[in-house]
Amino acid sequence: MVSGGVNVKKLVETGKVLAEAGALLAFEGNNEPNNWGISYQGEKGGGREPSWMAVGKLQRDLYQAVKSDPVLANYPVWSISEPGAQRDNVGLQFLTIPPGAQTLMPDGTKYADFANVHNYIYHPHSPYAADNKVWDAADPTAASEVDGLFGNFGITWARRFRGYTEEQLDMLPRVTTETGASIEGPVTEEIHSRILMNLYLAQFKRGYAYTSVYLLRDRTDEDGNQSFGFYKPDYSPRKAAIYLHNFTTILTDKGTLAKPGQLNFTIADQPKTVHDLLLQRSDGTFQLIVWGERLRGQDHVTINLGVTGTSVKIYDPTIGVEPIQRPTNVSSLELELGNHPIVIAISPSNQ
Repeated sequence: MVSGGVNVKKLVETGKVLAEAGALLAFEGNNEPNNWGISYQGEKGGGREPSWMAVGKLQRDLYQAVKSDPVLANYPVWSISEPGAQRDNVGLQFLTIPPGAQTLMPDGTKYADFANVHNYIYHPHSPYAADNKVWDAADPTAASEVDGLFGNFGITWARRFRGYTEEQLDMLPRVTTETGASIEGPVTEEIHSRILMNLYLAQFKRGYAYTSVYLLRDRTDEDGNQSFGFYKPDYSPRKAAIYLHNFTTILTDKGTLAKPGQLNFTIADQPKTVHDLLLQRSDGTFQLIVWGERLRGQDHVTINLGVTGTSVKIYDPTIGVEPIQRPTNVSSLELELGNHPIVIAISPSNQ
């Protein structure tokens, strides 16, 4: 619905064009209606208005329009962003308002299939560089210090309206339509590039179905926001673009795997700043991604692979797309992890 948009009919018609082309992902509600208010069916809401009823009615109608259309009914609807800013409790902190919620909109009102947040890594409540900045931004609980899932769908940050419990949030379908970091102050271009690789991993590991980073190329149509991008205004790539390209090249796999296997790996005395994600290629090769989020220094870790007699390739996307090490017949690895991911491709000896 963009910023301040209210034209449901046009959005649905455009969605059908995209669906026919195989290019439709989902429908998204209003962008940050706390910053861009709306006027819907003669009623103003969001922005500086005292009520968000117009925002709630618009999102309700968008959901109904999509789900009642035979072409579009199976496509998901994402919520508005920043429901935590509600000034009155119209229930936008819920995907469907549950019984007894005591909201201004009636119980059972359906708003969305996915919760949608703008969980930027640096936030006024967490403005300084620190360990685990990316991991914290993806945290679905009250422990997160940024404008994340809990502050928008748990207990709203503006007026403290109750939404989902932390247990419910952990299972709540969710997406991020804006996140990222600007190159400024302590965030150098090198740190920025590593943050964005870690971001995709942390978001996926912590349950986000989709993550959209702000921004592909720095904007030239407005003041500010000039150093978030993977690309500079002249389209030249920053390190973030090069490293992410290396990373996806290492991981790419066009095949499918009928039945994923298991790798009973362990990381001995795993530090809080070390995280892991296990993937498997269509040829059966495991890809164990381990990444650090330590601001300074490194963590020395021992990874027990859970198998013996294996062939291993170790990749570092900040260096390139070829293996940096090829140990053989190993059952464990010693690694130094700082602030970016390492990919360990593990092929059992019988492959």
